[in-house]
Amino acid sequence: MPVYVQHEVLARINDVFNAEALWQAPGLSLFSRRPLLRDLLERSPREQRGRAATRCFSHVTLMLPQDEVDDDRHLTRGARVRDLAQSLAALHQKDFGDLLGGDEVRYHVVGTEAVEPGEVKVKFGHAVYLPAPGEQLLYQVSASRDSAVWQPVCAIYPEQRLTLVGQDAEHATYAVPGWTFGEGGILLINDGPEAPLEIQVRPKDALDCRFDAANNYYVIRARGGAGPRLLLRIERAAGGRPAAPGKAPATPSARPPAVWKSRTAPDIELTAMPLAVPAAAATPAVPENDATYAPVARHRITLAALALPRLSRYRDTGAQALEVGLGANLAPSSPGKDNLIRFAVDDADEVHAITADGRQRVAVPSRFAPLDGAAVQLHAAPGAMAERYAALLGLEHGPSQPAAAGTRLVFGRGMPALAQLRVLDAPHFLRQLDGSLAASADRLGLSRNAFSWEAGSEGLRIVRLSDTQALFHLDAELRMVDQIDVATPEQPYVIPSGHHLVAGHYVLRFDA
Repeated sequence: MPVYVQHEVLARINDVFNAEALWQAPGLSLFSRRPLLRDLLERSPREQRGRAATRCFSHVTLMLPQDEVDDDRHLTRGARVRDLAQSLAALHQKDFGDLLGGDEVRYHVVGTEAVEPGEVKVKFGHAVYLPAPGEQLLYQVSASRDSAVWQPVCAIYPEQRLTLVGQDAEHATYAVPGWTFGEGGILLINDGPEAPLEIQVRPKDALDCRFDAANNYYVIRARGGAGPRLLLRIERAAGGRPAAPGKAPATPSARPPAVWKSRTAPDIELTAMPLAVPAAAATPAVPENDATYAPVARHRITLAALALPRLSRYRDTGAQALEVGLGANLAPSSPGKDNLIRFAVDDADEVHAITADGRQRVAVPSRFAPLDGAAVQLHAAPGAMAERYAALLGLEHGPSQPAAAGTRLVFGRGMPALAQLRVLDAPHFLRQLDGSLAASADRLGLSRNAFSWEAGSEGLRIVRLSDTQALFHLDAELRMVDQIDVATPEQPYVIPSGHHLVAGHYVLRFDA
């Protein structure tokens, strides 16, 4: 395998800012005890025919002792660093001008703690590229172990043809955070903005690398597919540009704030009891057998998603953050270290994903795969819901409850009969500005008696019980159908099978 990135150390340098001392030793270099920069470039040409070099490398990075670079920045505002880069570029052009093939000579000088005093580390090779001033990004590469927290790896520029990412900066152009595969790397081949980026494993048998089209990233594993995985995402830089000026989102103050409502009369804890189903007309006993038949619930209500609120609407309540954890089976649970992944929304209405690798703001909509075969979808709030909600967190394994036909139940934060579906009705989910925990996150947006339901052959019949409770009807794909303003006992609103009803934090699906 060719050497894509070459590292060499120039030792015993009295003045690391002296370009001539780094370039070539005085006298005949043939008898030099230690090769310097000119010798290294001459001995490792970019292209050669036989033993004769036909082209040399023209992009070189120098790593100097960090203390020396810091002192230069403090005392001369970095003048010695700039002079060193310019002087070496001039020497390079002078000695290798006929081997450049029209390439521009570029030098980059940085500081690093990995270099001892009196040493300079040199980096050049096929996969070393220094962008021109003002050159725009073409791709951005990032890595993750859980698809939620992504860490930057590198940028790729239009003229940057080869980039090797892998174990560390000693063996690759860029180190990949979380790389656990030892030797080997991923070679990114860029043949221009119009050509797709080509991905190759180097050496070719070192790793397993496959593209996950559903999630738009590469999954890297040790050879044989066993052990931990690493995800590599490559995005066109244009996709990550911020919104154009003048298109900023509405400020939180544009939405009416909410406050904790005081009550003039003490709360009365009511439990909705099922209405009795009219008994069928008595029939003569048939002495066939004495078996007893129990009715089977043919309808179910499932918590399909959690609606994460825009906390800016509740700023006067002191609500600072709402956080939801998902366990190993991706079922909702209290936020904690045992969660596989957590999602949080803050009082600036920003959504963050939290895993063992850290915390990161995420875009909405997004899809996450914290484990193989386990996906979590963060949906955008549709239609009129976008004013109230920052995102909808899909639940593949949300709790479910039978809905017997002819039985009317009441849903709300004061109704213990349906508490299994209200997974946020507990401390630890909502944090206040003073650091304390709210008694229940359900106080944000869910009335004590929000609505009642009754399952029927035509669907779920909804009756509004609170004038202030916002109710939304979504279809099977979580798209807006209607905001429910009128739903009375005489004229209930009907939710068809497979559709969803949103109240407070809860997106409930009716299945017949």
